[in-house]
Amino acid sequence: MLYLSILMIIMKRSVNLLPRQRRKFIQLGERLKLARLRRRLSATLVAERAGISRATLHKIELGDPNVAMGSYFQILRVLGLESDFGLLALDDQMGRKLQDLDLVTKKRAPRRKVENG
Repeated sequence: MLYLSILMIIMKRSVNLLPRQRRKFIQLGERLKLARLRRRLSATLVAERAGISRATLHKIELGDPNVAMGSYFQILRVLGLESDFGLLALDDQMGRKLQDLDLVTKKRAPRRKVENG
């Protein structure tokens, strides 16, 4: 049994984020909790409608980055905010700037003709 416990700890993957990224998850969790409270929905009801456990909802509301993205989406759906999910990475400013620069890969030098003779 101890071996299984150790194995579970080793297999558990955790996301290591920089402090600024971590704060974004925490802020998202807080906004989701506030949205739930504004609608006067209990945590148990939201978790049930989202098909997740109450503990998972609690982790989401704390901004736990280890919770599956699908669970975050389910909470958005239950709260009527699923269209907000479509806003993620919508405005790719960096990608458009790179595209506008029309970065081209280096062209290969033409092959030299081998003269026989």
